[in-house]
Amino acid sequence: QVQLEESGGGVVQAGGSLRLSCAASGRTFTIYYAMGWFRQAPGKEREFVATINWSGSTPSYADSVKGRFTISKDNAKKTVTLQMNSLKPEDTAIYYCAAKRPSASSYGNWGQGTQVTVSS
Repeated sequence: QVQLEESGGGVVQAGGSLRLSCAASGRTFTIYYAMGWFRQAPGKEREFVATINWSGSTPSYADSVKGRFTISKDNAKKTVTLQMNSLKPEDTAIYYCAAKRPSASSYGNWGQGTQVTVSS
């Protein structure tokens, strides 16, 4: 069983920054899980934002956030962080933390989400 708890959402003006954090816990969670961030805007489907492999050496980003967002993983603390800079109104969404166990082909563990609102 894996629990993911996000924090750090809020309201910010365009051009500002926010830092999202996700803490993982649970009996079956290990540092070998890949982790990521996804988001869902009103009326849209959930989309990929950024993921990172278990060691934190290989991040991956959606084109829409490349150069503005940075994902990082701290295996000692069992956390994953998304630093979001130069935020745009189109970044407004609920942001979800996700985890993928080593043998899985897709992300199967999800947090409840945290709201990010960027005002123009």
